[in-house]
Order: sequence, then structure tokens, then C-alpha cells
Amino acid sequence: MRCEDKTKTKLLRRMGEAIADFAMIEDGDRVMVCVSGGKDSYTLLDLLLDIRRRSPVRFDLLAVNLDQKQPGFPANVLPAYLSKLDVPFRIVERDTYSIVKRLVPEGKTYCSVCSRLRRGILYNIAVEEGCNKIALGHHADDIITTLLLNLFYVGSLKAMPPKLRSNDGRNTVIRPLAYCSERDIAEYASRCDFPIIPCDLCGSQSNLKRARIKDLIRRLEQEIPHVRASMLNAAGNVVPTHLLDHSLFDFKTLTTATGDVEAELDLALGHVDEDLRPALVTLSSLQ
Repeated sequence: MRCEDKTKTKLLRRMGEAIADFAMIEDGDRVMVCVSGGKDSYTLLDLLLDIRRRSPVRFDLLAVNLDQKQPGFPANVLPAYLSKLDVPFRIVERDTYSIVKRLVPEGKTYCSVCSRLRRGILYNIAVEEGCNKIALGHHADDIITTLLLNLFYVGSLKAMPPKLRSNDGRNTVIRPLAYCSERDIAEYASRCDFPIIPCDLCGSQSNLKRARIKDLIRRLEQEIPHVRASMLNAAGNVVPTHLLDHSLFDFKTLTTATGDVEAELDLALGHVDEDLRPALVTLSSLQ
């Protein structure tokens, strides 16, 4: 199904920028596209198929769905939809639903255990299928929500990277929708009338921390219209010297070659030109 409109043009442009900025897809790649049945993964696959048709870069796509054996899951929906597209696909059946329900106490959130099980299975499938990239449908709002979740609940400045090498070195995960807003994706998915399959695990739980953070961002947006874009830009505009992480910057050996406190304050506030910055040097450079 092809849904040509301004929203698709915007999504394609932003996806193209993200792919180029992070070198997500290169000539000869075989990309496994994870399709869950939600609006994000449907949109991801649809746009990647469009880019593959237009791009001078030659790459292959494989659509993969993990059937987690959730009760009432409409197993025929995705095969019927994918069989109409110009893309090979594979449906992987694993009963992770029973495992999650057994391991997670009543009232606790399923997300962590469920995502770890899914990730392990999909990583192995990618290797089996000879795919060197795994494309996930996380978008800009997922990235900034994760940033705030880690900030508020974990005490870490960490989000979702657009491109990530797995710890074992076998897989590279990419997020081509990293610059795309959930609002645009939802509008596009509605226009295309994708056969959405609701999640009966994480999606069925209320009072999730992620839902609370998304509500907070919505309320902030009422006062700060561009807050989403600002937070996304912040994730790519890090100044290690102005944080507290000793592994990123050697504060203990830091000294100043000038006693001009006002100049240092201006530097911290970003109010000075390059030529007027006080000379900040480490002890090792003075030796």
C-alpha cells in the first residue's frame, strides 16, 4: 500500500537525514526489519521499502515478526499483509508470553523482561538469516522519553542511540525513525490504514513510568512548544566538561592559566568568542 502525502514526504526526508547522519545503511547491507504489528514498525517497513526503490545504495530487506504466543493474537494478520508487499518475510514463533507472565510478579511491569527475551531471539534470527543490520521502529519521542526515564528514575544521562553495536559484536541495531515524531507516524499510519495489532503485554498495562513521562512531556509542550526538538537536540549536543562524569573529563588535573573568574563564568554560560576563552589546560600539558 502506498500513501503519498505531505506527511510521508516529511517522514522520508527525516528518515533519510538520520540514515545519512549515522551511516545506518550502506551498499550491500541486508537489513532485518522487526515488525511487531504496531504503527511504528509498519511505518518503518513502508518507508524503508520506498527508500530502497529510490536509493542508489543497494540493500536487501527481510521483515521479521516475533509471534510471542499472546492469547488472542491474530496470527494471520501479518502474514496476510506482508505477502502483498515486495519483501521476503519470516514469522518466528516463541512462547515468551508464558515466560514473562511466570517471571514477573503480579502488578510489576513486563517491559524489561519482555524486551530482553525479544532482543535475544531477534539477534539470533538476524545471524541465522545473514542480516548485518537490525532495524527497529523507535522514533524521536521514544528517544527523549528514554532520556527522561533514565534521568528521573535511574540517575543516568542515557537515551536510545540511532546506531548501536551489540555487546557480542554480531549485530548492529539501527533506528531509522530517530528524527521522526510519533505524531507524524500516527497520522501516516492512520492514513495508510495499517492492520494494527495491539500489545497484550506492555501495551495492556496502566501506570507505566514511560506513560507518565510521555504525559509530562505533553504538559511541558503547552508551555514550551519546541521542547521535544530541544530535548532531541540536547541528546546530540553533549558538553562533557559541563557534566559530572569523571570518565569523560579529567576534572582532578584541571587547572586554569588565568585567574580571570569572570572570563571563566562567561565561558560556562557560552557568552564568549573562541579567541576570548581562558586557557583551560591539564597538568600533563604543562610538563
